Amino acid sequence: MEKKISQEIINIFKFKFKFKFLHLHEPDLDKSSVQYLKNCIKTNSVSTIGSFVKKFEEKISDLTGAKYVITTNSGTSALHISCLLADVGKNDEVLVPSFTFVATANAVKYCNGIPHFVDIEDRHFGIDFDKLRIYLKKIAVVKKNFCINKNTGRRIKAIIPVHVFGHPVEIKKLLSLSKDFKLFIIEDAADALGSFYNNKHVGTFGNLGILSFNGNKPITCGAGGAIITNNKVLAKKASHLVATAKLANSNNFIFDKVGYNYRMPNINAALGYSQIIKIRKILKKKRKLFLFYKKIFAKLLFLKILDEPNKSRSNFWLQTLVLNKEYKNLSNKIIKNLNLNKIYVRPGWELMVNLKHFSKYPRMDSLTAKNTYKRIINIPSSSFLINKIK
Repeated sequence: MEKKISQEIINIFKFKFKFKFLHLHEPDLDKSSVQYLKNCIKTNSVSTIGSFVKKFEEKISDLTGAKYVITTNSGTSALHISCLLADVGKNDEVLVPSFTFVATANAVKYCNGIPHFVDIEDRHFGIDFDKLRIYLKKIAVVKKNFCINKNTGRRIKAIIPVHVFGHPVEIKKLLSLSKDFKLFIIEDAADALGSFYNNKHVGTFGNLGILSFNGNKPITCGAGGAIITNNKVLAKKASHLVATAKLANSNNFIFDKVGYNYRMPNINAALGYSQIIKIRKILKKKRKLFLFYKKIFAKLLFLKILDEPNKSRSNFWLQTLVLNKEYKNLSNKIIKNLNLNKIYVRPGWELMVNLKHFSKYPRMDSLTAKNTYKRIINIPSSSFLINKIK
């Protein structure tokens, strides 16, 4: 059966695209990107001081509507600093979805916190806030403005919703739940630059949001990330921490706390700037690619293509096929067959609750996540693929 399914998918790609191979996601670079890098090199300002960092941050602010943008050397470091700003410390619990990239949970551990894993919904793979509310009513109580886990006696400090593959979570339910249970919100929008809910950019609804500019993201800096917020106090603290906590007005090397060397280098910002100035064109091409996929895969009865949520405008970072439930055990073989045909695809992330080093941490049942993640296949999603259609 997997051979038949694989061949039907392979045939669609072969008949519709001109290619020697199709990568999962490549950056949309051109001659202007090279020119911006040359300009950066000519100034000799390739490290953490240079004009492109500020320019890049201003463009991120323009796109997202965030008042404050602090660029970092990765999305993971942005998550780490955000957890610190949420005052996550030893034995503090943070609600993290079972289905996410491992950096989300790792960032909690960097602060000696405890990831508390929660289930997802099966429509767009964000946290299931209805199910989570029922769960928290059973295991938690709010005392003196803190959410306390009755089973462990520990504080549940924060929640990190993930906008999976660029699709916004149910923001209204997130805000309501976080208000009722006194949870600090860190939006993991690593996948979601250019994604909006009710015409407002994701990452700007919570206390803090983070972005990623890794090599496979909608735009890339090679490596990089950003913290976005509308809170001036948090922004100031973030800027201080990512710059090794050095006192800005001191001519000497005076540091007032443990800081981190997390600033984005100017040369990375130059590459990012070269793409963010054309981000709307990139997003337009990715939407066209989704609409094309939606049409050509509609004829296959054994899967669906992931669409955007209601009231949302997704960036369609990774176009995603979802196998019908009865075929979930065939996904690895289908992925292998596609890759052998130089159509490079990947499975969904392994569930956090299945990773050995996270096995001892608290979790609600992850039944939906367990029934969903093996059905996910991310397919070639580079924005310029729309130009390779026969």
